[in-house]
Amino acid sequence: MSKRSSQLVAFVLVLAFAALPVLAAPVPSKTAADQSIDQRAADLALVRDVTANEQVAKVLADRGFTKDQVDQRLAQLSPQDLHQLAQNVNQMQAAGLTRQEWIWIGIGALAALILVIAVG
Repeated sequence: MSKRSSQLVAFVLVLAFAALPVLAAPVPSKTAADQSIDQRAADLALVRDVTANEQVAKVLADRGFTKDQVDQRLAQLSPQDLHQLAQNVNQMQAAGLTRQEWIWIGIGALAALILVIAVG
């Protein structure tokens, strides 16, 4: 493969990766200001159930937060923020890369490997 064609392949790969869609998820809008007290109580109970989880509680304790401090900070959240947190609590992930991100990394590594073999 000539130098010119390998440069063309590299250019096409750069364009292909630049055109990849952004990996984002839709974010629900905040709730109305007239959210009911019952809805706030339900949201607060849901979020407290998550923070009471053994693994979550351990991580919070490792960060220096006691259960009382976590409950106090949750109580200080605005109704909109609390509702949004309750709606998205199932979307929270542990630290690290998602499966889709690992797939994109693998595709990039494979493209780099093909490019190295083509040039070499």
